Amino acid sequence: MMGLSYEEFNALFTRFDHEAIHLEMRDSYGTEIELPHMAKWAAGERDDLEWLRDWCDLVREGVRNGKSFRRVHVVSEPLSDYQRWSHSIMQPHLDAGSEVRWMPRRHVSSIAFPGNDFWMFDNHLVVFHHYDGNGRNIDFTTSTEPHDIELCRNAFDAVWGKAAPHSEYKPA
Repeated sequence: MMGLSYEEFNALFTRFDHEAIHLEMRDSYGTEIELPHMAKWAAGERDDLEWLRDWCDLVREGVRNGKSFRRVHVVSEPLSDYQRWSHSIMQPHLDAGSEVRWMPRRHVSSIAFPGNDFWMFDNHLVVFHHYDGNGRNIDFTTSTEPHDIELCRNAFDAVWGKAAPHSEYKPA
């Protein structure tokens, strides 16, 4: 596996041809970008979600060009504060054209998962996310190994087929 910088990772979202899929399996993340906005939510303060604009514009442009962005959140229930917040801010993602689904962890016990969250691009490149214990992203590694591609594709497809679309998932 090869390492990947944050800038190189972000550039992948403009370089794929057809499909970007994302499997998220943690109950909490600690990204520097998100934490201040989650704190506002926890305090009951309004957030205009302007900080999501660049990402949503990128997705909107990709969808306009025939690309697909799909994401599944595998979550413990009741949801962590992070996942309740994440659920509450999904509308801009959906409006941009992302497809988002939610899957309770108790329903995935017999599905084989990779050890880390990932994005996969066009079924030929997997980017694994590595986090510290507090949920802060510390590294990315990539793989084009057929075994890794197959594991990630199978895990994503198995969860996607059973997961509830965002509009139907009611946070527990």
